[in-house]
Amino acid sequence: MRRAFAARGHDVWSCDLLPADDGSNRHIVGDVRAQLTGEWDLLAVMHPPCTRLCNSGVRWLTTPPRNRTLKEMWEELREGAALFSDCWNAPIARVAVENPVMHRHAKALIRNYQPPACTVQPWWFGDPAFKATSFYLRNLDPLTPTNRLTPPKRGKDPVLWAEWSRIHRASPGPDRWKLRSATFPGIAAAAAAKWSPLVEEVA
Repeated sequence: MRRAFAARGHDVWSCDLLPADDGSNRHIVGDVRAQLTGEWDLLAVMHPPCTRLCNSGVRWLTTPPRNRTLKEMWEELREGAALFSDCWNAPIARVAVENPVMHRHAKALIRNYQPPACTVQPWWFGDPAFKATSFYLRNLDPLTPTNRLTPPKRGKDPVLWAEWSRIHRASPGPDRWKLRSATFPGIAAAAAAKWSPLVEEVA
Protein backbone atom coordinates (compact mmCIF):
# COMPACT_ATOMS: atom_id res chain seq x y z
CA MET A 1 0.00 0.00 0.00
CA ARG A 2 2.86 2.37 0.83
CA ARG A 3 4.48 1.78 -2.56
CA ALA A 4 1.20 2.30 -4.42
CA PHE A 5 0.65 5.75 -2.87
CA ALA A 6 4.34 6.67 -3.16
CA ALA A 7 4.15 5.96 -6.89
CA ARG A 8 1.65 8.81 -7.12
CA GLY A 9 4.00 11.24 -5.39
CA HIS A 10 2.69 11.16 -1.83
CA ASP A 11 4.77 11.43 1.33
CA VAL A 12 3.93 7.95 2.59
CA TRP A 13 5.11 5.97 5.61
CA SER A 14 4.37 2.47 6.81
CA CYS A 15 4.48 1.18 10.37
CA ASP A 16 4.77 -2.33 11.76
CA LEU A 17 6.32 -4.23 14.64
CA LEU A 18 8.64 -5.79 12.03
CA PRO A 19 11.04 -4.14 9.56
CA ALA A 20 9.76 -3.47 6.04
CA ASP A 21 10.18 -6.43 3.69
CA ASP A 22 11.54 -4.12 0.99
CA GLY A 23 14.06 -2.44 3.31
CA SER A 24 12.44 0.97 2.85
CA ASN A 25 13.70 3.84 5.02
CA ARG A 26 10.16 5.24 5.01
CA HIS A 27 9.03 2.68 7.55
CA ILE A 28 8.54 3.00 11.30
CA VAL A 29 9.19 -0.06 13.47
CA GLY A 30 6.85 0.04 16.47
CA ASP A 31 3.25 0.08 17.65
CA VAL A 32 1.13 2.05 15.19
CA ARG A 33 -0.85 3.56 18.07
CA ALA A 34 2.13 5.73 18.92
CA GLN A 35 1.73 7.33 15.48
CA LEU A 36 -2.02 7.94 15.60
CA THR A 37 -1.91 11.61 16.46
CA GLY A 38 -3.52 14.61 14.85
CA GLU A 39 -0.38 15.24 12.82
CA TRP A 40 -1.53 13.10 9.89
CA ASP A 41 -3.63 15.53 7.90
CA LEU A 42 -4.78 13.40 4.99
CA LEU A 43 -5.09 9.67 5.09
CA ALA A 44 -4.22 6.51 7.01
CA VAL A 45 -4.62 3.04 5.53
CA MET A 46 -4.26 0.49 8.32
CA HIS A 47 -4.10 -3.28 8.47
CA PRO A 48 -4.36 -4.37 12.13
CA PRO A 49 -3.89 -8.11 12.82
CA CYS A 50 -7.10 -10.03 12.30
CA THR A 51 -6.29 -13.46 13.73
CA ARG A 52 -8.98 -13.34 16.44
CA LEU A 53 -11.36 -10.93 14.68
CA CYS A 54 -12.00 -12.74 11.41
CA ASN A 55 -15.01 -14.95 10.86
CA SER A 56 -12.84 -17.87 9.75
CA GLY A 57 -11.35 -18.13 13.25
CA VAL A 58 -14.49 -17.78 15.37
CA ARG A 59 -14.48 -21.51 16.13
CA TRP A 60 -11.45 -21.05 18.40
CA LEU A 61 -13.59 -19.03 20.80
CA THR A 62 -15.52 -22.17 21.75
CA THR A 63 -12.93 -24.90 21.13
CA PRO A 64 -9.37 -23.57 21.44
CA PRO A 65 -6.51 -25.03 19.38
CA ARG A 66 -4.17 -27.55 20.97
CA ASN A 67 -2.09 -26.21 23.87
CA ARG A 68 -4.18 -23.02 24.11
CA THR A 69 -6.99 -22.07 26.50
CA LEU A 70 -10.32 -20.36 25.98
CA LYS A 71 -9.16 -17.59 28.29
CA GLU A 72 -6.19 -16.92 26.02
CA MET A 73 -8.37 -16.90 22.91
CA TRP A 74 -10.79 -14.37 24.40
CA GLU A 75 -7.98 -12.20 25.73
CA GLU A 76 -6.40 -12.10 22.27
CA LEU A 77 -9.80 -11.20 20.83
CA ARG A 78 -10.11 -8.27 23.26
CA GLU A 79 -6.59 -7.10 22.43
CA GLY A 80 -7.27 -7.35 18.70
CA ALA A 81 -10.56 -5.46 19.02
CA ALA A 82 -8.85 -2.74 21.08
CA LEU A 83 -6.17 -2.27 18.40
CA PHE A 84 -8.78 -2.17 15.64
CA SER A 85 -10.78 0.35 17.68
CA ASP A 86 -7.76 2.62 18.10
CA CYS A 87 -7.08 2.52 14.37
CA TRP A 88 -10.72 3.07 13.40
CA ASN A 89 -11.18 5.96 15.83
CA ALA A 90 -7.84 7.64 15.10
CA PRO A 91 -7.99 11.47 15.00
CA ILE A 92 -7.25 11.57 11.27
CA ALA A 93 -9.46 13.15 8.62
CA ARG A 94 -9.66 10.15 6.31
CA VAL A 95 -9.21 6.59 7.50
CA ALA A 96 -9.23 3.19 5.84
CA VAL A 97 -8.89 0.04 7.94
CA GLU A 98 -8.52 -3.28 6.14
CA ASN A 99 -9.61 -6.57 7.70
CA PRO A 100 -11.25 -9.83 6.61
CA VAL A 101 -14.94 -10.44 7.29
CA MET A 102 -15.49 -10.22 11.07
CA HIS A 103 -17.51 -12.35 13.46
CA ARG A 104 -20.17 -10.91 15.79
CA HIS A 105 -18.04 -11.07 18.95
CA ALA A 106 -15.42 -8.80 17.39
CA LYS A 107 -18.04 -6.34 16.18
CA ALA A 108 -19.49 -6.09 19.69
CA LEU A 109 -16.10 -5.18 21.17
CA ILE A 110 -15.08 -2.50 18.66
CA ARG A 111 -15.73 1.12 19.68
CA ASN A 112 -18.06 2.95 17.31
CA TYR A 113 -18.25 -0.10 15.08
CA GLN A 114 -19.62 0.52 11.61
CA PRO A 115 -20.08 -2.11 8.89
CA PRO A 116 -17.40 -2.20 6.18
CA ALA A 117 -17.99 0.16 3.28
CA CYS A 118 -16.97 -2.57 0.85
CA THR A 119 -15.76 -6.15 0.73
CA VAL A 120 -13.65 -6.96 -2.31
CA GLN A 121 -11.80 -9.85 -3.90
CA PRO A 122 -8.27 -9.66 -5.39
CA TRP A 123 -9.53 -10.97 -8.73
CA TRP A 124 -11.66 -7.84 -9.09
CA PHE A 125 -8.39 -5.92 -9.50
CA GLY A 126 -6.35 -8.22 -11.73
CA ASP A 127 -4.80 -10.49 -9.09
CA PRO A 128 -5.71 -14.18 -9.67
CA ALA A 129 -6.65 -15.09 -6.11
CA PHE A 130 -9.55 -15.60 -3.72
CA LYS A 131 -9.49 -13.68 -0.42
CA ALA A 132 -12.45 -11.60 0.72
CA THR A 133 -11.12 -8.34 2.15
CA SER A 134 -13.25 -5.71 3.88
CA PHE A 135 -12.45 -2.01 4.04
CA TYR A 136 -13.85 0.10 6.86
CA LEU A 137 -13.84 3.65 5.53
CA ARG A 138 -14.29 7.09 7.04
CA ASN A 139 -14.63 10.02 4.60
CA LEU A 140 -13.47 7.82 1.72
CA ASP A 141 -15.37 6.23 -1.16
CA PRO A 142 -15.60 2.43 -1.51
CA LEU A 143 -13.28 0.69 -3.93
CA THR A 144 -14.71 -0.32 -7.30
CA PRO A 145 -13.40 -3.13 -9.55
CA THR A 146 -10.72 -2.08 -12.02
CA ASN A 147 -9.79 -5.31 -13.82
CA ARG A 148 -12.20 -8.17 -13.17
CA LEU A 149 -10.81 -11.58 -14.01
CA THR A 150 -12.91 -14.69 -14.60
CA PRO A 151 -12.43 -17.00 -11.61
CA PRO A 152 -12.01 -20.73 -12.23
CA LYS A 153 -14.75 -23.19 -11.38
CA ARG A 154 -13.80 -25.56 -8.58
CA GLY A 155 -14.91 -28.80 -10.21
CA LYS A 156 -13.87 -27.89 -13.74
CA ASP A 157 -10.21 -27.05 -13.08
CA PRO A 158 -9.14 -28.16 -9.58
CA VAL A 159 -5.47 -27.30 -10.19
CA LEU A 160 -6.24 -23.71 -11.16
CA TRP A 161 -8.76 -23.47 -8.31
CA ALA A 162 -6.06 -24.57 -5.87
CA GLU A 163 -3.64 -21.94 -7.21
CA TRP A 164 -6.21 -19.18 -6.82
CA SER A 165 -6.94 -20.45 -3.29
CA ARG A 166 -3.32 -20.85 -2.10
CA ILE A 167 -3.42 -17.77 0.16
CA HIS A 168 -7.03 -18.04 1.26
CA ARG A 169 -6.49 -21.70 2.18
CA ALA A 170 -2.82 -21.51 3.17
CA SER A 171 -1.60 -24.50 5.17
CA PRO A 172 -0.68 -24.03 8.84
CA GLY A 173 2.92 -22.98 9.39
CA PRO A 174 5.15 -20.30 10.92
CA ASP A 175 4.77 -17.93 7.95
CA ARG A 176 1.05 -18.47 7.29
CA TRP A 177 0.08 -15.20 9.01
CA LYS A 178 2.54 -13.25 6.87
CA LEU A 179 1.41 -14.83 3.62
CA ARG A 180 -2.23 -14.15 4.42
CA SER A 181 -1.64 -10.56 5.56
CA ALA A 182 0.08 -9.35 2.38
CA THR A 183 -1.77 -6.68 0.40
CA PHE A 184 -2.44 -7.62 -3.21
CA PRO A 185 -0.86 -5.18 -5.70
CA GLY A 186 -4.09 -4.69 -7.64
CA ILE A 187 -6.04 -3.71 -4.53
CA ALA A 188 -3.28 -1.31 -3.44
CA ALA A 189 -3.16 0.31 -6.87
CA ALA A 190 -6.95 0.66 -6.93
CA ALA A 191 -6.93 2.28 -3.47
CA ALA A 192 -4.24 4.75 -4.49
CA ALA A 193 -6.05 5.61 -7.71
CA LYS A 194 -9.42 5.98 -5.97
CA TRP A 195 -8.35 7.97 -2.91
CA SER A 196 -5.35 9.97 -4.14
CA PRO A 197 -7.40 12.51 -6.15
CA LEU A 198 -9.49 13.24 -3.06
CA VAL A 199 -6.52 13.95 -0.79
CA GLU A 200 -4.62 15.78 -3.54
CA GLU A 201 -7.46 18.32 -3.68
CA VAL A 202 -6.66 19.50 -0.16
CA ALA A 203 -2.87 19.02 -0.27
